[in-house]
Amino acid sequence: MTDKAKKRRRLLHGGLSGLLTTGLLTSAAWILYSRKYIDHNACVKGVLEAEQDSFEGATAGRLHFYTDRRGSGHPLVILHGIHMAAGAHDIAPIFYAFRSQRPVYALELPGFGGSERSDRPYRPSMYQAALVEFIRDYLGEAADIITLGQSAEFAALAAQSNPEWVRSLVLIDPSGFEMPQMGRLLDSFARVNLPDNLYALMAVPLWSVALFDILSSRPRLSQFYRKRFTADVPEELVSIAYASAHQAGAHFAPLVYACGRLAVRDVREKVYDTLTQPVLVIYDAEPRKSYDMLGATIRAHPNWSVRRIHQSRGMPHFDRPGETFYAVDQFLKAREKRKK
Repeated sequence: MTDKAKKRRRLLHGGLSGLLTTGLLTSAAWILYSRKYIDHNACVKGVLEAEQDSFEGATAGRLHFYTDRRGSGHPLVILHGIHMAAGAHDIAPIFYAFRSQRPVYALELPGFGGSERSDRPYRPSMYQAALVEFIRDYLGEAADIITLGQSAEFAALAAQSNPEWVRSLVLIDPSGFEMPQMGRLLDSFARVNLPDNLYALMAVPLWSVALFDILSSRPRLSQFYRKRFTADVPEELVSIAYASAHQAGAHFAPLVYACGRLAVRDVREKVYDTLTQPVLVIYDAEPRKSYDMLGATIRAHPNWSVRRIHQSRGMPHFDRPGETFYAVDQFLKAREKRKK
């Protein structure tokens, strides 16, 4: 090797070493900053103006919910979606729209909002069991369920396993309707193992909270909501989401979600296609979400119906409340008529 080549190699190694050192120092500084200067016991205010209560489930522990029991008829359970700072604040307009018509319960899922946020193995089966236990052991009668985003998968699991407790499902911008991937065996193996490997890296106690502080920062939350609103994002929604994400234990479930471990594999074929209850899907054009297979599901199952809410991106109950609630109301009324 020539002297020139040796010199170039030393410079390359020195540059890489310098970058690595800088990265490590920056990471260490952020971890220290997160621990010392970021408040992880923020005060959460203004989520919903309603009575609050909790239910101690056998599987998922304490489940927090907002309720208005003044209406009559079968209970209506509303589930927020899943993201870094999810909670009942994301479904407030739905709660307010139906609170005078039915006994309404805005349930916060395990690991989010005011529900238990301990370090435990969050899996779809936990959310399924938590929902069934809440309806069976607390409400004591079958309920209609409205879901947002990925919580559709958990509600569908509950409806599949315990159909006697789920009367109908309204799925707002649900996940699970993308085109099946026909990859090679090696690619399939990677998809199965990647979530576990990624979670093992992200969940290291030394940096897991600091990492989550980045993922749930106010700018990132603002960006998340801006992508899902066609109108202006309510500033109070971002503030509530930020406070909700800065609680003790708030990082456990979202990091599991971020790694893809809360997704139900082949949910359309293995779960959605087996449902016997009436199902309404409300959707339009949420970022990074595909509905390529929704048409096939609707055509194959007469108990499924669909309503597209144009000019919405994942939060139609905020952007297009009139159209959204009219569709839900007509669906629920038709459900009641069929039972008479």
